[in-house]
Amino acid sequence: MNIQDVRAIVTGGASGMGRAFVLALARDGGDVVAADVNDEGLASLLTEAEGLPGTVRVRRADVSNEAQVVALIDGARADMGGLNVLVNNAGIFRDGLLVKVDRETGKVKGSMSLANWQKVIDIDLTGPFLCTREFARSHIDNGGTDAAVVNISSIARHGNAGQSNYSAAKAGLVADTKLWGTELARYGIRTGAIAPGFIQTPILDGMRPEVLQGMLKGVPMRRTGTTAEIYSGVKFIIECGYFTGRCIDIDGGLVL
Repeated sequence: MNIQDVRAIVTGGASGMGRAFVLALARDGGDVVAADVNDEGLASLLTEAEGLPGTVRVRRADVSNEAQVVALIDGARADMGGLNVLVNNAGIFRDGLLVKVDRETGKVKGSMSLANWQKVIDIDLTGPFLCTREFARSHIDNGGTDAAVVNISSIARHGNAGQSNYSAAKAGLVADTKLWGTELARYGIRTGAIAPGFIQTPILDGMRPEVLQGMLKGVPMRRTGTTAEIYSGVKFIIECGYFTGRCIDIDGGLVL
C-alpha cells in the first residue's frame, strides 16, 4: 500500500506518538482521522496540520466505549470516503506495585487497585480489540481489498516492575496481533505491532534528568528514541504487503 493511498484512523492522536503519526502520515500524503478524548489537543492538531499534503480530521472518541468506537469507524470511513489503515496507539499508565510492603513492619501497606488495573486494560487492550473488530467489520462489509492494522505495544510486554496492568495489556496486544494476522489475512487485512522502548515524548520530557539518565544506562544506544523512528516502523508495516502477524522491537537494544 502506498502512503498516498492511506485513509487512516490514529487513536490517541492528540498528543505524543499518536500526534507524530498523524502529522507524518499527512505529511507523506495520507488522509487521517485523529481520535482522542483530549479536545484541546485535537484542536491544536488541526492548526498544526494546516497546509500538509494530506488531510487531517479529528473525532472525539473513547476507545473503551463500544458505541463510540462504532461511531468512530463508520464516521471516519464516511469522512474520508474510505478507510484502510488503523493505528491502535491510545494508551494510559496507572503504575504501581502489585503489593507494597512497609520496610519497618514487614506488612503490606498498599497494592495496585482493581480500578487502576481495569482502567489500563480497558484502554490499552479492550480499546484495540474494539477498534480492530469494527475496522474489520467495516472493511469486509464495504468490499475492501487491502488494509493494515498497526498496534502500538511496548517493551514492557516482557514484564516491567510496577506495571502489572500495562505489561499485561501490551503483551496481550502482541498476542492479538499474531492471532488477528491469521484470522484476517483472508479478508485482505494485515496486522503488525511495534514495541517501542524509551521514546522522547511529553511523558519523558517531564522526568528529572538524573532519573532519565539512570534509565538510559540500560539502553545500548545510550539515548531515547524519536517519534520519527517509531513512525518508520509504522510506515513499513503499512507499505510492506507481505508483512503480517509480527511485532517489531524499536528500543535501542534495551532488554528488560
